[in-house]
Amino acid sequence: MRRALYSTAAVILTGSLFVAAPADAGNKHQSKAKPVDTSRLTKAVTVNGQLQTLRQLQVIANRNGGNRASGLPGYDASAAYVRAQLRKAGYKVRTQSFTFAFSRDLAPAELQQVTPAARDIETEAFDYSGSGDVTGTLTPVGLVIPPGEPGTTPSGCAPGDFPAAGAGPSVALIQRGACDFGVKAANAQAAGYDAAIIFNEGQEGRQELLTGTLGTPVDIPVVGISYEDGVALSEQDDATVRVFASTEVDLNRTTSNVIADLPGKTKNPDQVVVVGAHLDSVPAGPGINDNGTGTAAVLEIAKQYTKTKLDKKAQRPVRFAFWGAEEKGLLGAEHYVASLTDAQRARIYANLNFDMIGSPNFARFVYDGDGSSDDNAGPAGSGEIEKIFTDYFAKKNLASAPTSFDGRSDYGPFIAEGIPAGGLFSGAEGIKTPEEAALFGGTAGVAYDQCYHQACDDITNVSTRAINELGDAAAHSVGVLALSKQGLYGDQRRAKVSAKKLAAPRSHGHALTR
Repeated sequence: MRRALYSTAAVILTGSLFVAAPADAGNKHQSKAKPVDTSRLTKAVTVNGQLQTLRQLQVIANRNGGNRASGLPGYDASAAYVRAQLRKAGYKVRTQSFTFAFSRDLAPAELQQVTPAARDIETEAFDYSGSGDVTGTLTPVGLVIPPGEPGTTPSGCAPGDFPAAGAGPSVALIQRGACDFGVKAANAQAAGYDAAIIFNEGQEGRQELLTGTLGTPVDIPVVGISYEDGVALSEQDDATVRVFASTEVDLNRTTSNVIADLPGKTKNPDQVVVVGAHLDSVPAGPGINDNGTGTAAVLEIAKQYTKTKLDKKAQRPVRFAFWGAEEKGLLGAEHYVASLTDAQRARIYANLNFDMIGSPNFARFVYDGDGSSDDNAGPAGSGEIEKIFTDYFAKKNLASAPTSFDGRSDYGPFIAEGIPAGGLFSGAEGIKTPEEAALFGGTAGVAYDQCYHQACDDITNVSTRAINELGDAAAHSVGVLALSKQGLYGDQRRAKVSAKKLAAPRSHGHALTR
């Protein structure tokens, strides 16, 4: 999954344990549809079925360098496995290939302060960083300490921010803020710097070790560090540092999406429900939670959807999609949406997205389609999709909480085209609050997934309880959208949306870009 910003601690939490805010908050989208019995599907979608897929993905990673990243053999093997399973279940499957800019670390990045006192500093290279081993003078660039509002620090955003590089090797110290990391790195390179360090901005949620993507390659090594380490470096007079990165970059690597449809007709063929999850991992690990869990849930739902013969009762088609290169910036989903004609795009009724639904220290986060927690509302219909999930959890006496609908996973390209979307998420590198621990269990003060984007994101790094509860909720949502005779709006038509595209925030490489 792309690194996300959470809206959880100070939001409306719904469920049997805690109810807050005015009576209509988060419930302004009242579905007109009659209840749909999805019990056959939710009972058929089991933890064991999902674990079988997760174990197979682990085997694939073990045989292919420890990962399943797009552009590497582990991804191709994962895609082949998914295709075979879908065809066996009766689907017509196609592979949609595309090229993308590939990047990975060939060795762990390193950062040391050499003078005035020697010390090692925790770091990671940015995606699309250049390779190099540079020891040089450190130059702070337009730092704001303490910082102002998030995303406002201008450090490195303009070429004129950079003092002239010295005669010897020079390293720029830059602060996260008002522009993309790639802009900062490119400006540093253009100003004659031999390497760059970008540290986190400093506000709540912007203090940890900074990782992300530059979006496009640069020639100099560029690494990220925490706000604390950045401040400590900035306070050193005439500091010298060593920056090391060893990376592989290929601007024309090929990967693919896997897309499955069922033969036959439904009553409303112009209302296609696209159910998706990203299939790739990061190069650092096997990605069993991120996003093997989403993949396993979507694949198991697809298999049981035909096995229970619910497809024979479907009111609208369901298309199951497994996206490539999500970790490089939602590239697979973006390619799919961009490849559609206007008429094809108009026939997509809704998008469901499942990204990391088995985190060990999990929460039950629902994408906040109506924007009730942070005003990040999705296109018309997204609130109704959100309510499918919140109503389901409430009926099961399970608490849920909204998470920002900010476009940072594969639903982003869909909402950018005005297509309603929704889905589930169990948390990534964010820290569980005491309030969330009271709601969901688990441990406060600890990340939802301590192995996020690491080699330890393996078959031991999932919660079977999370897989059970969120997997059933995912199956329920597919059943509702496929089987409901009245649909989301009670009139068999998707609500009209503005012709103006809704701009979704762009980030990542599941990684942040700014």
